Amino acid sequence: MAQHNQSIEAFVKLGEFLKTFCDFTNSDQNIVENNDPWINKFTDIVKKAYHHNGWFTQDNIVHSFQEWSKVLTKDKLEGWISQYDTQQKQDKKVAIIMAGNIPLVGFHDFLSVLITGNTALVKLSSNDKLLIPLISEYLTHLDPSLGDKIEFSDNLGGNFDAVIATGSNNTARYFEYYFGKKPHIIRKNRNSVAILKGTESKEELQLLGEDIFRYYGLGCRSVSKLLVPHGYDFDNFYKAIYDYKDIINETKYANNYDYNKAVYLMSEFKFLDNGFLVLKEDESYASPIASVFYEYYNSESSLKEKLTKDTDKIQCVVGNNVIENTVPFGDTQKPELWDYADGVDTVEFLLRTS
Repeated sequence: MAQHNQSIEAFVKLGEFLKTFCDFTNSDQNIVENNDPWINKFTDIVKKAYHHNGWFTQDNIVHSFQEWSKVLTKDKLEGWISQYDTQQKQDKKVAIIMAGNIPLVGFHDFLSVLITGNTALVKLSSNDKLLIPLISEYLTHLDPSLGDKIEFSDNLGGNFDAVIATGSNNTARYFEYYFGKKPHIIRKNRNSVAILKGTESKEELQLLGEDIFRYYGLGCRSVSKLLVPHGYDFDNFYKAIYDYKDIINETKYANNYDYNKAVYLMSEFKFLDNGFLVLKEDESYASPIASVFYEYYNSESSLKEKLTKDTDKIQCVVGNNVIENTVPFGDTQKPELWDYADGVDTVEFLLRTS
């Protein structure tokens, strides 16, 4: 139990540092005195992460740090973990195969394994090789005993007791084949949707822009599809998200916008366009970068039926309480500790795995 409390304290201090780093980064650094070597180290790694992966801009990395700093508090960590019976000492080695689509996307699994007293055997994504090791280094600086609980490896072998793997639908089949005999959580592709009724305020639609454009739409919590009633006026939507227009100045985003728009034009698909976001009517959930699919619904009852049928494809639903557990506009990239990916309780899985 002492080790458990010690781990919580380390994560609390991590949250405090991340807030300090974000405040420093968002300030005028020319006039802010900095004598903390960890601030300098994090600043250096954030720059390197962007050079390694052009989607990992400083703004998006700092946003991820900022959101984690808000939940890595003593009250939230203790409130979260107190819902479980953690009296029995956990000493399993848990392999974590991380995705790399957005900054720190694998951190919740990492946190869950360590805070339950287990050892994390981490296989990093090639797209995110720097941020988790940086966080790990800072944690072991705070609590050296965690150094024995964290391993990084590109070749997992079979020396582990359970596995948490995140990837695409294709890699999930590979994971099932190799890890199916071990206790496991295997995550596949999911996307998020927004339900619009046509009565949303301009402010709500502006917040929806955050759900669409944050991390360039690469996250499973990013809204990639709009569900709208027949006759919906997309002009109001486009006017509300106009403030996000500068995203087209980001080269990687612009290249995807140009390519996908060209594909739609050559295929003679009908679509809407405002110069930085394409809207295309499509029944699919996973829209390409710089585009969002939309689909009409006839009634709220038919909408609920559809969403229930497609539960395994959807990460979260944004809207004004059309269905249960909707996420408020603008909050998809602000999950709480208990907002588990795919609705699978990671901590409960770790505690019951023998």
